[in-house]
Amino acid sequence: MLGALLIFLCVRAFLIEAYRIPSGSMTPTLLVGDWLFVNKLIYGPHVPFTDVTLPGYAGPKREDVVVFVSPAQIDQPQDPTPTLVKRLWGMPGDTVYMRDGTLYINGGARPQGPAFALFDPTDPTASHPGDVSPDFDWQKPIGLRASRFGPAPAQPTHDDWGPIVVPPKSYFMMGDNRYNSKDSRFWGFVPRANMRGRPLFVYYSYDPDAGLDYFRAITEIRWSRIGHWIH
Repeated sequence: MLGALLIFLCVRAFLIEAYRIPSGSMTPTLLVGDWLFVNKLIYGPHVPFTDVTLPGYAGPKREDVVVFVSPAQIDQPQDPTPTLVKRLWGMPGDTVYMRDGTLYINGGARPQGPAFALFDPTDPTASHPGDVSPDFDWQKPIGLRASRFGPAPAQPTHDDWGPIVVPPKSYFMMGDNRYNSKDSRFWGFVPRANMRGRPLFVYYSYDPDAGLDYFRAITEIRWSRIGHWIH
């Protein structure tokens, strides 16, 4: 029994771990109620209760979906460093910015595809294009005053900010559902040391808004999601 427990703990700590999607920030790639297996070995597993990260077999790449520990979020002191899943857009040295809701990386546009949600003014939970938040103020000291992409606005907004340059060993993350995602626009760059892995596939999924409260996990299973590979 003890040996089996030790094997389980080692696998969970260094190889594969389960992760539940709690919000719609990655819709439609990932849905609330999806449960994922996460490959912790790819970027190098983090040794629990230490600052040590072991070597991995691949580095993070642009457009990877990544599980990571969030930089400190000062507006939620009850849980300032949650574990999140977002898509990696800005690599070290990249210049990133947004104009009229379109993300640009080194001058190249990265608009949302047709499958992804655009701004819906009837959605009470959605961020608005011109939203201003104290959470954007971290960008002000590092916004480029002069660049070939133009100057950074004095006041960053949800849809117009930057250009800013991603520092070494850091990454810029955004949710696929850009108007319902709290991401690097709000709390800044993600250090390489915060990377925890890359999701593999959905092993279980249910609709948390359908059916009866205590039976949803059984009666509202999304069978078509099970086995869905994440990319």
